[in-house]
Amino acid sequence: MKRILTYGTFDLLHWGHIRLLKRAKELGDYLIVALSADEFNEIKGKKAYHPYEERKMMLEAIRYVDLVIPEYVWEQKRVDILKYQADILVMGDDWEGKFDDLRDICEVVYLPRTEGISTSKIKHDLENTDL
Repeated sequence: MKRILTYGTFDLLHWGHIRLLKRAKELGDYLIVALSADEFNEIKGKKAYHPYEERKMMLEAIRYVDLVIPEYVWEQKRVDILKYQADILVMGDDWEGKFDDLRDICEVVYLPRTEGISTSKIKHDLENTDL
């Protein structure tokens, strides 16, 4: 069984997220998503619209996702890869090269983001809309 591990906030879930998860799952048999905890988002200076438990519930409902775990710190990736015996770490291509140091314990794949959609774009569009 080939295990895939990916990370993210997955706030304001959209079709770009679904497409990324589908492509990640296609690389193996079992997809683990490390979801940014609310406390970690604070450290990163981010505020998710939905709290962790709601984002986790939404991810667990997606057929491509087999397991959702919390992410608390940047440095936990190496520990997670070893703990969950991940064969491939999948990240968006905006992180290209940032996790190459993990190639000693797994394959690292950077997938292209879906053009035309992002959580940042949705937030921007909502701020500039008369709803």
